[in-house]
Amino acid sequence: MENWLYAHQTILFKTVLSVIAIYLIILLYTRIFGLRTFAKMTSVDFAATIAMGSIFADVIGSTNYSIVKGGIALGVIILLQTLYSFFIRKSSAFKKVCTNTPYLLMKDGEILHDNLSKANVSTGDLYGKLREANVIELKEVRAVVFEVTGDISVLHTAGDEPLAKELLEGVTR
Repeated sequence: MENWLYAHQTILFKTVLSVIAIYLIILLYTRIFGLRTFAKMTSVDFAATIAMGSIFADVIGSTNYSIVKGGIALGVIILLQTLYSFFIRKSSAFKKVCTNTPYLLMKDGEILHDNLSKANVSTGDLYGKLREANVIELKEVRAVVFEVTGDISVLHTAGDEPLAKELLEGVTR
């Protein structure tokens, strides 16, 4: 019987074996499908990583979830993620339908309030990210981008260096 202080040795043994097995399965899949498996480049990548973590937890914490079932579930998620990234690279129509575009929230020290609204980001959230990036004055900011992953990238400099145009390729202005 298991309670919040004690678990039977059989349950503890199963937990250790489950962790080792599912960990080895994840290592194998990562070697087969590459490091992109756990990247957070798109919202789909992020969702896949969360789902994989949930499966990992289910296999470890539940007596009703087999290692084989967990391994297959992980494999299917990783396969779907790999196919998704393949089609994004190969088909512009698929990419247009299935991906979001990043939003430009600031450009050359100016806050783009319309884009803040579209991205559902408050001015306070923006200022928080600027502080995190050690921005001292708004005029230092070359660009702030709300990425497709939900991250906010702050590109700034203390000098007057121009921003490389390539860095804003595909960003909604």
